[in-house]
Amino acid sequence: MKNTLKNKYDIQQMRISGKITANVLEIIKPYIVPDVSTEDINRICHHYITQVKHAIPACLGYKNFPKSICISINDVVCHGISDKKLLLKNGDIVNIDVSVIKNDYYTDASKMFFVGSVSKKNKYLCQITKKSLYLSLKCIKNGVKINTIGKIIQKYVEKKNFSVVREYCGHGIGKNFHEFPHILHFYSHNDYIIMRTGMIFTIEPMVNEKLPHVKCMADGWTIKTNDGGLSAQYEHTILVTKTGCEIITHQKNEKIPKIFINT
Repeated sequence: MKNTLKNKYDIQQMRISGKITANVLEIIKPYIVPDVSTEDINRICHHYITQVKHAIPACLGYKNFPKSICISINDVVCHGISDKKLLLKNGDIVNIDVSVIKNDYYTDASKMFFVGSVSKKNKYLCQITKKSLYLSLKCIKNGVKINTIGKIIQKYVEKKNFSVVREYCGHGIGKNFHEFPHILHFYSHNDYIIMRTGMIFTIEPMVNEKLPHVKCMADGWTIKTNDGGLSAQYEHTILVTKTGCEIITHQKNEKIPKIFINT
């Protein structure tokens, strides 16, 4: 457990890394338009991370992943691979997942983008997914069971008649991309881990329009919904504090505070 807790230096460095991760998601928004290729989006993000921020795209080469970011469109749940022949279309919903290494520290965040004119139904899926993440932040503080996060997310999502993907979860993060503990986005009564001040982990619910089942495509990375329904995801890197939490990857124009006081 001690190895999962970050000291003041670790936290300082992760704030620097987290700011870069957030910045990537901020600067890419104007480029999310119809007829742009996903490879162009990948290239812009890669240039910004490496040349502007002098950081490292954590996804590139991770277990042989071929690109610097993940771009997942419509029924792609996660780990979508960019391609110059894959163009965004009017009405698409797109998840961009960014992971950055700066000064040997990882941070990770993702969000949904709308391409052109998106239907109310599809926007609603994204709004519910984001709200499920935001609601879970209100339970985070020292001494609370980690499975409370998944309980809150699952209850809210299923109340709205959507489903939570179970095969993928949040994770501790720091000097490694994936660390202890696992953060499930559904309730598990067998999860007895307690949040402690100094823990840093991601919360990244993947919410499906229809059933929660997913499948892996032939490239070994791209995960799609099994039934062709749409999927949405939002992710933040979160620091547990004595009184609440801090969003390490907080972005401009988010309608939530960077610091949560959860008394």
